[in-house]
Amino acid sequence: MTTSTMLPRGREVLRDPRYNRGTAFTAEQRAALGLDGLLPAAVLSLDQQAARAYEQYGRQPDDLAKNTYLAALRDRNEILYYKLIEQHLEEMLPVVYDPVIAQAIEHFSHEFRRPDGVYLSIDDIDGIERAFGNYGLGADDVDLLVATDAEEILGIGDWGANGMDISIGKLAVYTAAAGIDPDRVIPVMLDVGTDRESLLNDPVYVGRRHSRTRGPQYDAFIDAYVECASRLFPKALLHFEDFGPSNARRILERWRDKACVFNDDMQGTGAVTRAAALAGMRISGTRASEQRVVVFGAGTAGVGIADQLRTIMVRDGLSEDEAMRRVWLVDKQGLLVDDMTDLRDYQKPYARPRSQVSGWDTGKIDLATVVDRVRPTILVGTSTVGGAFTEPILRTMAKYVERPMIFPLSNPTERIEARPADVIRWTDGRGLVATGTPWEPVDFKGTTFRIGQANNFLVYPGIGLGTIVSGAAHVTDGMLLAASEAIAGLVEAGKPGAGLLPNVTNLREMSATVAVAVAEQAVKDGVAKPLADPVQAVQDAMWHAAYRALELS
Repeated sequence: MTTSTMLPRGREVLRDPRYNRGTAFTAEQRAALGLDGLLPAAVLSLDQQAARAYEQYGRQPDDLAKNTYLAALRDRNEILYYKLIEQHLEEMLPVVYDPVIAQAIEHFSHEFRRPDGVYLSIDDIDGIERAFGNYGLGADDVDLLVATDAEEILGIGDWGANGMDISIGKLAVYTAAAGIDPDRVIPVMLDVGTDRESLLNDPVYVGRRHSRTRGPQYDAFIDAYVECASRLFPKALLHFEDFGPSNARRILERWRDKACVFNDDMQGTGAVTRAAALAGMRISGTRASEQRVVVFGAGTAGVGIADQLRTIMVRDGLSEDEAMRRVWLVDKQGLLVDDMTDLRDYQKPYARPRSQVSGWDTGKIDLATVVDRVRPTILVGTSTVGGAFTEPILRTMAKYVERPMIFPLSNPTERIEARPADVIRWTDGRGLVATGTPWEPVDFKGTTFRIGQANNFLVYPGIGLGTIVSGAAHVTDGMLLAASEAIAGLVEAGKPGAGLLPNVTNLREMSATVAVAVAEQAVKDGVAKPLADPVQAVQDAMWHAAYRALELS
């Protein structure tokens, strides 16, 4: 409840997006807040305002303009912004976040309007606590922080301080999809510079004008951020987004047992892909221990997926070593083998012994060769190489596997490894498909195939909500597996052409289901105290867009 002493008055209240409700202010509120004469006479409900805003949204000429419209709406009336997204969640998710946000990031400095969030600079490590103090939230006021250093964004790479839009967009999805209270979150930009020369030479670029800082100074900056945020906001989940592959895993491994941290590119991507695989196994009648996995694109996301698929193989009876041998990673240098000198530390455990593949090829072992030799049951694409899953490759896979699982996950859309209609056609309708971006259903030989979207927003909002509700000290592997199983359990496995993942239309219900599973698993894993009623606790925690009652003296 907000008291009159906390509220701005007159024109100031209309300029504050947290309090402004425009024509929804009642006559009593207008009189008390000094708004008489500053608004037209009509008093509209939030639903009426949302209907008008949707008309305005629909008149925008393209998706980037729609993204810009929504950002401007958030800057003047946050409640109306979230109400609009709640009402049109499936339609607006691709505009608010992936894939349209990639375009918004590229234009961020030129479209910059109102600062939102906390900008931390590697050139002022001592200023981290001061910056959070200036934001004005206390220890019990924050549930979630989303931070990025924007080195590896959505397949478009390094965008420096423009990447703040990633943190803002991610939090918008948390609120719309899982009801995380937008007043209890903080978007964070970890500005360590940028290697993109076009930004450094752009006169209106909003970030630090130097190349990316790496090494010990970078590590000290990240450590200072995690230590400070964890101390100031001890109940908050720290979400990491779009870090470069050389940093993402290292940071997660350093902090996952010391703080409540979550890396969506590794853990979220892995969890949603594992959910699709679990659903695919239900449809195909196969077991995890029987799978052979080829991942094309051995970066942060690809290896994160490999890790989580490996866990269900182990749970199904394989040893760690046996499970590792059932995963093959292919990157730009071909199949990863142990004598390569350019392997990253997190890739090395998956590198095949050279002796094992010595007869495959005399040089680079390409994806086509790997598919022909391995005969994978699951083919994952996180390469951002558009069209990499060619017709010969997929026909070869389908020749050996009755129901091949094919996951071209790269985005934006033009970077997808194969289009769903081609996958269905080249596998004669037997392929089980999940993609990273939304696609229309595919009609083939009398069956309509719904294409499951393996987008992280199916899992991370629920993981975040479950972590927050349970008060978990850490995000465990068991909690991530619980999220995957909850999603897979919502799939209609017996329906011809059914997608491998649930429909986005029911995303809030899905997030609640995931949150309950995560909260219950947190208790089982010993990182949270039991809840009397987890289902009710999750429902009680979910925020809905509505104008708050005002206590007017």
